[in-house]
Amino acid sequence: MVRVIKTNRELEVWARNQNRGPFELLQTYPLAATSGKLGPKRRAGDRQVPEGFYEIDRFNPKSDYHLSLGLNYPNAADRALGEPQPGGDIFIHGGEVTIGCLPITDAGIEEVYLLAVAARAAGQAAIPVHIFPFPITEKELSKRPNSPHVAFWRGLMSGYAHFEKHHDVQAAPARLVASE
Repeated sequence: MVRVIKTNRELEVWARNQNRGPFELLQTYPLAATSGKLGPKRRAGDRQVPEGFYEIDRFNPKSDYHLSLGLNYPNAADRALGEPQPGGDIFIHGGEVTIGCLPITDAGIEEVYLLAVAARAAGQAAIPVHIFPFPITEKELSKRPNSPHVAFWRGLMSGYAHFEKHHDVQAAPARLVASE
């Protein structure tokens, strides 16, 4: 699985053996560039990196950014909470530029891409990708009481807390938050 905490400016790769036991941190990769600000992606062209629970749904060995792994953005929450055209084509990729994706340099994407290919080859049907603005804790939320995204972030809290406690992915994603 992959986890990103935007304020840490890192992409974490977690692994476990044949879907058994808790995930263990395998490697962290610094984000080579960032765009947007804290908060979810809600419309095409907003330069935001999404926040929430995703999966890798595409392998692109011929990417303009060396190699890339596509995310299933927009997911159901993004479609429910975003504008009619929430955008798309969010990738983890090589290079050092972004307008809403997660670049981890060419060397970084080579490693992550090969790990994802190996996971698929070993029978892992879904590779989760969790993207958070910051550690979703009461302490961090209290630093941003006036943000229009607090209700959305609270909706991510159970998935974040479950992973922090168990190093496992929660069976069902956090509930949809009807208002933001």
